[in-house]
Amino acid sequence: MSGSSVTEAIIEVDNVTTAFDGHVIHRHLNLTVHRGEVMALIGGSGSGKTTLLRLLLGLEVPQAGSVKIFGHPLGRCAARDLERVRYRWGVLFQNGALFSALSVFDNVALPLRELNSVPPDMVKPLVLLKLAQVGLKPDDALKRPSELSGGMVKRVSLARALILDPQLLFLDEPTAGLDPDSAKQFVKLLRKLRQELGLTVVMVTHDVDTLFAVVDRVAVLAEQRILACGPLTEVARLPHPFVRNFFLGHLERCAEEDVKRFRLSLDDTSEEGGVPAVLREDSLI
Repeated sequence: MSGSSVTEAIIEVDNVTTAFDGHVIHRHLNLTVHRGEVMALIGGSGSGKTTLLRLLLGLEVPQAGSVKIFGHPLGRCAARDLERVRYRWGVLFQNGALFSALSVFDNVALPLRELNSVPPDMVKPLVLLKLAQVGLKPDDALKRPSELSGGMVKRVSLARALILDPQLLFLDEPTAGLDPDSAKQFVKLLRKLRQELGLTVVMVTHDVDTLFAVVDRVAVLAEQRILACGPLTEVARLPHPFVRNFFLGHLERCAEEDVKRFRLSLDDTSEEGGVPAVLREDSLI
């Protein structure tokens, strides 16, 4: 793992079998995600990536095996205990999932208000702080989702996912639908936030550049199981048809030194994406 030797397991998927209407999605699937690492899940259409993500979020229960997050078994714990665990993670959905009738401010503030977790007078500074962390200005808080670019929608969604200060972040196709420049800026933002906040990240992605930019390990979902899990430089060279097609045209970039050079090229701090030095709270409302 980048910059860390910590091996504590945050996610433990043990011998999981999942089936719907007699159709097996996963069979004896195993996966471990360690504290502080960025794990990517890749797989072909219909391989069960979305179902696995739903298992990790406690939205589905496996037919066999177990899923533990922070040591808590999902699906077998009391509802109150499950809610406590859920407060420790944030989720960025593929299309943002912003509420169109709410402003940016109200979208980001929603978890705080729903949980009544902070005093009312703290909501505004916390929302502004999270917007600043994702590279948005106070004036953006007044906008509606329909006024935002694709990249801004992703940033607002990320701010909402971070509003409860989670330790674990789930990302579903975080750069899907973005133009190359917006995707690059979003990945640079993820790199900074991962370092600044010490996040553990699990992402589903088909974007090879995102893998090269930020991922510590790649898990390949195929044949109803995790076919392989390891560093990008190793996984990319597996002689499996899906893996060969996924990394087609990119193998020359997979040497460890080439990956390091690519990541260093993203560390230019002159562009947007960091936390502004000054937060002008009075500019909102």
